[in-house]
Amino acid sequence: MAGIGFELRKLLQKQSYFGLLQAYAYAGIISSGPWVLSIIGIIFVGFLSLGVVFPHTLIVQFQVSVTYLIVSSLILTGFIQLGFTRFIADGLFKKLDERVMPNYNGMLLIVTGISGMCGLLAMFLFFSGMSVAYRLLMLSGFVTLCAIWVTTIFLSGMKQYKAIVFLFAIGYAVTVLGALLLRPLGMEGLLLGFVIGHFVLLTGMVVLILRTFPSGAAIAFDFLRPGAMFSSLIWAGFLYNLGVWVDKLMFWFYPDTSQSIIGPLRASLIYDLPIFLAYLAIIPGMAVFLVRIETDFVEYYQKFYDAVREGGSLEHIENMRDNMLFTISQGLFEIVKIQAIAVLAVFVLGDTLLGWLGISRLYLPLLYVDVVAAGLQVVLLGILNIFFYLDKRRIVVFLCLLFVSANIGFTSLSLHLGAAYYGYGFAISLLITVLAGMHLLSRKLDLLEYETFMLQ
Repeated sequence: MAGIGFELRKLLQKQSYFGLLQAYAYAGIISSGPWVLSIIGIIFVGFLSLGVVFPHTLIVQFQVSVTYLIVSSLILTGFIQLGFTRFIADGLFKKLDERVMPNYNGMLLIVTGISGMCGLLAMFLFFSGMSVAYRLLMLSGFVTLCAIWVTTIFLSGMKQYKAIVFLFAIGYAVTVLGALLLRPLGMEGLLLGFVIGHFVLLTGMVVLILRTFPSGAAIAFDFLRPGAMFSSLIWAGFLYNLGVWVDKLMFWFYPDTSQSIIGPLRASLIYDLPIFLAYLAIIPGMAVFLVRIETDFVEYYQKFYDAVREGGSLEHIENMRDNMLFTISQGLFEIVKIQAIAVLAVFVLGDTLLGWLGISRLYLPLLYVDVVAAGLQVVLLGILNIFFYLDKRRIVVFLCLLFVSANIGFTSLSLHLGAAYYGYGFAISLLITVLAGMHLLSRKLDLLEYETFMLQ
């Protein structure tokens, strides 16, 4: 996201509070992306549908259906997101801009085909008793979301942050308004509004990409050539998304903590509401992540490696290295600081927030744990991002595998110990992964010059 980051930095150079507010507002919206905004949207639609959609269980069915669409599409496209991102980034670095659109078209064709086949298989195997309208909406929503996750790759590299924010605003305005206008049709109406809104969002993304990148051939599959994409990035993307959701899946399918909602879909009302609310608290941290890590760090990162490639003096290389290390420590510290403030705000206002939303205050202890875990997840993103820039892909795979394994292990333990320990599995797994990541990052930064010069 460095392209957007450098553009946002121009707002910070205005030396005004309004410019500062603008930069962080744009950064928060862009870095949160469709994932967090979708969560906000489905909660908002559900809240406004109370008293209109009857019975109220239909609203829960809509929210759970959309949640499964998000989870399954993220995990499926996790196999391709990072590998394809690196492939496109390498192509742009080599000035092969004309190969971007053809390969995007090829990737979109493959993702659409695979997600469509997986969706059809799921519809016939697991949703055979549901209405045709529901099955078609679920299928179209799944394919659309898979295409959105792949297309978002390109938005992160563009400098048109205002157009991107406007695009998100239009897409989610259509999502919410469409769902509200169609809510007399019941759960299918809410789901249709969601699908229409995200299709509008996807269409806008594609138009923006077409305007930004030159068109070469109509379609290409260069990314499928042996060695074109790193297998380590393919597994890292899958494992990270699995690690984020595996604890939720365990709560959804553990009999004591879940209930059947619609067809084969289950949910854990005791676990889902606090974690979704906690994810709203990561928006400030994500904004800091984009502004600091993707601008200050990337600036000195580029200067350091430019000096290495172009034969800069040893003194200049060391200065750029020192500045890069300083921006890393400052960036991670600011993420921790802003997330700590968000955590404290939830601790102070959590009781009032739950009361305003009409949610039982019994959820409060779990909300506290989850908001800490969500903050740790932002810190982990910052650490992983630095490793990606340093091209330490194996370390990223290790950390993601550690995250998945620890989350499964500690969540299983929390389920066994009882309700008082719910949420601690997710939080402890993130804490362990963050500490391991910081230790490995410190070691790699100490060896940065040696590895840069001696291991190439």
